Amino acid sequence: MASPDDPTRRKQRAAALSVASNATLVACKLAVGLAIGSVSVVSEAVHSAMDLVAAAIAWIAVRTSSRPADTHHRFGHGKIENVSGAIEAFLILAAAVWIGFEAVDRLRHPSPVDAPLAGVLVMGLSVAANVGVSRHLFRVGRETESMALLADAWHLRTDVWTAGGVLVALAAVTLGRRLLPGVDLSWVDPVAAIAVALLIAHAAWKLTSEAVGDLLDRSLPGEEEAWIRAQVEAHRPVVRSFHALRTRRSGPHRFVDFHLVLDPATTVEAAHTLVHALESTLQARFPGVDVMIHVEPCDGSCSENCRSGCDQAEQPGAVSHRR
Repeated sequence: MASPDDPTRRKQRAAALSVASNATLVACKLAVGLAIGSVSVVSEAVHSAMDLVAAAIAWIAVRTSSRPADTHHRFGHGKIENVSGAIEAFLILAAAVWIGFEAVDRLRHPSPVDAPLAGVLVMGLSVAANVGVSRHLFRVGRETESMALLADAWHLRTDVWTAGGVLVALAAVTLGRRLLPGVDLSWVDPVAAIAVALLIAHAAWKLTSEAVGDLLDRSLPGEEEAWIRAQVEAHRPVVRSFHALRTRRSGPHRFVDFHLVLDPATTVEAAHTLVHALESTLQARFPGVDVMIHVEPCDGSCSENCRSGCDQAEQPGAVSHRR
């Protein structure tokens, strides 16, 4: 039986919590929005509905991505989380477009908002719920490096911002009726909806960039590659040089491969021990990383690939290999 602290179980529980939370908020927002005739509250219900679909996709993704590699997927199923993030971004963008059209139509054909206080209350509930759930998703997503959960967390964080904007707009309408009874403030509601649409579109762009970047085998962040280089450099002078470093991510999994140039006097056993030590070091920092190291003897030819950083350039009488 899997441990309650197992990363896969934690991801699945977090995704299930997001599904339950969004389903509740969709029902509450839609009921109140239709009852009081608020386009901004209804737009928030649509946004939460997109979040609900996204949460369901994330739940499926974290379950699928945990499957081990098989004969048809030799590198595992990690990229399903990136596909999930890209789909979620598209859904958010579609919601932004719909909300924008509805808000513009309401500006052209204004109608009063009934009982805005009810909208204030449901928006307050939405902000409180999404702050709590998004924090949990961010924490679990970062600890397990789950792109699907992080995308879902950004959805909910965006919902916090937009629900807060709608809450302020409805509060303004409520106070305006009390303090400025003769002033028409019906325009505040659709303007808030347009602001919601713009924020959602911005979030969709950021999510698309993150998800698609890994699908296109973008390299690991610069600080991670610098750390990998430092671990290899620590084994000089046995390590003469290294080159052709390639890194990428597939969901929560990392892949690293490079060519390692060793002192030609190094035995096969010593080379194997060194490679095993490097693999263990990388595994300790990046659990589950797939490491491929190609070992080469230094023959002094100094190809263009391995000139930079060769320690022999620092020895007395050696020919400089610096560019």
